[in-house]
Amino acid sequence: MRAMDARITVIFETGAPVELALDGAEVLSFEAARRWLDEQYVRLECEPLRGSGKVLLADKLVQVAGGAGRAGFADAAWALDYARAAAGALSKALIQVDVARQAVSY
Repeated sequence: MRAMDARITVIFETGAPVELALDGAEVLSFEAARRWLDEQYVRLECEPLRGSGKVLLADKLVQVAGGAGRAGFADAAWALDYARAAAGALSKALIQVDVARQAVSY
């Protein structure tokens, strides 16, 4: 059975959306995806969105994208890692990360 192909779209407040496509073989395992997002969340000094301090995977996807900004996605290797982690964390083929609205849909 072939692994899932994925398409990740990251929407910023201005400019064209960032479109990332993956071959199914590139998708990270859930644990590897979670670890990568945790590392980037700390590296980019992201803050919890919720008063409770609980940080959901979807929150990390939004905040890591926002913390990296368009400049982060201009780095092709980093953008690929983000896409691999997003697809691995959510196990979905189509993912939309809307940074301005702080929302993830699939």
